[in-house]
Amino acid sequence: MLFIFLPLKLINMCQEGAYIMEWIKRNEQFEYLASKAWIMKQGWENVLFLHWPISTEYLRPLIPDALEIDTYGGQAWLGIIVFEMEGIYPRGFSRLSLTPRFSEINVRTYVTYKGEPGIYFLSIDVNNWASLHIAKRWYRLPYHPSKVSIQKEGDSIHFEGVRKKEPLYIKGSYSPKNEIFFSRADSLDYWLTERYRLYSTDIFSNLYTASIDHPPWILQKADVTLGKNTLFSPFNFNLAGNTPVAHYSSGVQTNFWNIKKLT
Repeated sequence: MLFIFLPLKLINMCQEGAYIMEWIKRNEQFEYLASKAWIMKQGWENVLFLHWPISTEYLRPLIPDALEIDTYGGQAWLGIIVFEMEGIYPRGFSRLSLTPRFSEINVRTYVTYKGEPGIYFLSIDVNNWASLHIAKRWYRLPYHPSKVSIQKEGDSIHFEGVRKKEPLYIKGSYSPKNEIFFSRADSLDYWLTERYRLYSTDIFSNLYTASIDHPPWILQKADVTLGKNTLFSPFNFNLAGNTPVAHYSSGVQTNFWNIKKLT
């Protein structure tokens, strides 16, 4: 009961200290897992997270029956993630990337399988040969050939994606805000960004998973101007006029494990 009489500033410092210890614990876990049987590293830079709340009934037809739609406070979320792939490094070749730097835009949502949370991708737009012809088949992910660009202009970052075989398009810009923070485990920020597993399916509806690990995201809020966006059109989602929740991170180094079949 004495806690309620502590000065507010001291209470905030105690809370912040708990969040810092949580971050350190998660980072130590990453360093431990980094010694295990991962198969490749990837460098993700200039990462923009855009998220919209969406009803589970709209998502359900797009998600395999074996997966449950994950929700936060009873609400499902749909994300567009824009980032630059700095490199893809097979284990044992830490300085030899399989690809040059390229940009990617993916549409994703969040699911669970037997209580294990993860990501389910609805589309991935890239202009990289290795991703389109190797990762697409290896990880059973919905890659599409696209012209994707990310360019810095002063304090702003401009991005554009144009799918090559379909009339789908996205364009926008954003500016990270100055305050840097790491997310609390019980927060929406954490729920949307700290995901360490992906799920995918093949043409026979078999379910697969792969583990991913990286240090906790160091985040910033972002001011976003989103122009034309038709990436949701194939799924019949109409979110025009809805303002997304936006996060930015300068990036992380990630470890990927091999894919494995679940069903």
